[in-house]
Parts: sequence; structure tokens; C-alpha cells
Amino acid sequence: MTTLSAPSPAGPPSVLVFDVNETLLDIESLAPHFERMFGDADVLRTWFGELVTYSMTLTLSGYYVDFSTLGGAVLRMVATIRGAAISDDDLQSFADGMRTMPAHRDAAEGLARLRADGYRLVSLTNSPHRPNVATPLQNSGLGEHFEQQFTVDTLGVFKPSIHLYRRVAAQAGVDVSDCMMVAAHAWDTIGAQGAGMRSALITRPGNAPLVVPGVPQPTVVARDIAELAAVLKRAAPLRADDTMGGASQTS
Repeated sequence: MTTLSAPSPAGPPSVLVFDVNETLLDIESLAPHFERMFGDADVLRTWFGELVTYSMTLTLSGYYVDFSTLGGAVLRMVATIRGAAISDDDLQSFADGMRTMPAHRDAAEGLARLRADGYRLVSLTNSPHRPNVATPLQNSGLGEHFEQQFTVDTLGVFKPSIHLYRRVAAQAGVDVSDCMMVAAHAWDTIGAQGAGMRSALITRPGNAPLVVPGVPQPTVVARDIAELAAVLKRAAPLRADDTMGGASQTS
């Protein structure tokens, strides 16, 4: 069941701010690295969860190293816990894999539809940008859909720091309320809403809304980017406190 709510009393957002890893790019493509290093592809999810945890820990504690460096350190930490040996070649191969993750199959079509409907598209990722090196979005073929690609390196804090979302809105030249954060992770949508943005949660496998009193729910919940485009197209004339028939059933 996918709950579909309308965007806002003020009309649709003008800028859609996209998370990159897992929302647009398929991190499951990294599973073979974990199968090789640990003998268990499911360690991918352990590593990713720990990486997100420690990125938030660094920000809350006033420290910063870039996401790629932290990702390698967390990989070594997980290996130590599990008694696995990780070589420098393993780390380099894994880093190459992070830069070249493929796009989800729905992403290009959905982004093209959103652009055709008049939305401005930008991205905000925890991953750093390297001088003269193609970004993961560019490597995936999705880069052409975005007018700007933002990284948390600008402020030296990780999502979901509210300062990042507000900085993106300012750099896009719009009020934060005119932006909608699009992410596969509830912690990202909650952070964006705390900053004053609207949000769309993309329920990639392994992701779902966090339903708890006092915590805002996403403005839109959709299975993928193509469905998000359809939801926004239908919802644009409606008010935020309306719902589009409550829910749509999916089989």
C-alpha cells in the first residue's frame, strides 16, 4: 500500500532535490564486493547502516571526513568485527564500484518526465565530488537531468543536518518551502522537513516510512521515480491536507 498525499496548499514545489545513493543509483550493485570480501552479500546492508550511523555521529560530534574516506574506514571496521581480511586492492575495487553504480531502471524515465513537467532538478549527496573526475550521477548517465549537483563537502557536515537543505535552497535561489527532498531514506526526508522542505519518500526495497507520533510523515510516498512523477502530476492542483483517495493498492 502506497500512501499518496498532495504536495502543498501553495501548489507544487518548484525544485526537486534528489538524494543519490540508493534513491537514484542501485547500491545492490556493490553486493558482489561483499560476497568476495566476507562470503556474505548481506553484509552490504550492515556496512551501509554503519556508514550512515557514523556519518551522523561525526556531524553531531563536530568532526568531518569525506564520505568516501569514512566508507573505507567503516568497511575496515566491519571486517575487524567479523574477522575478515580487507586488502588495499579490495578497498580500491570497492571505491571504483561506488563511483560507477548503475541507475535504477525507473530513474531516467522518471527524471525526464519530471523535467518535462517543469520541475527544476538538483541533487544533494553525502558523497564528495573530485576535481576533474566524473560524479557517480554522470557515470550512471543521469547527470544530464540535473542543473546542479550539490555535495555535503560544501559545509563539512552530513545529512540530515538542516543547514544543508537550507543551503541548497539558497543556492537554487528559492525559498526552502519551494523545495521537495526526494530520498529513499526516512532520515533524509525527516531532516529536509525539519529544514522547511517538503519531501517524497521512495520506498526502494528495504525502506519504509517511520511512523511515530510527533515525527512528520513524507508529503508523498512512492515506489519509484516514475510513480513520483505521476503522483506530482495528479496532486499539483490539490491542497496538502487532501489525499488522493487515501491510498493506492499495489500487488
